[in-house]
Amino acid sequence: MTNVATWPGQAEAWLDERGKGAWIIAMVLGFIVFWPVGLAILAYMIWGKQMFGGCSSRKMRKAMRQSSGNMAFDAYREETLRRLEDEQAAFGAFLQRLREAKDKAEFDAFMDERSRKRSEESAREA
Repeated sequence: MTNVATWPGQAEAWLDERGKGAWIIAMVLGFIVFWPVGLAILAYMIWGKQMFGGCSSRKMRKAMRQSSGNMAFDAYREETLRRLEDEQAAFGAFLQRLREAKDKAEFDAFMDERSRKRSEESAREA
């Protein structure tokens, strides 16, 4: 029995093994069956770098973790990858704070406008 949580990963691996043509066929079939499915596959191909990269990030990360035989280079590579992952996490946190600040500013503007309208209505009634 296939675990529901892992079937997207298994489908991705299966399509990766068969190349770009399999991704394109899956996208076209997705559009034929139910257009949002085709659109989702197209978006994944573009943002998942399937169309341009030729391999999934999981495959790339696995390939990068293999030993080159040079311990100094492997240590340097691991440190660089760790630093890049830390920077990516920090950037993600920054984007989250930016979204929260934008949401707060929009909410504050809404509340100010609502308060202004209420005060105008009460002034007209008086």
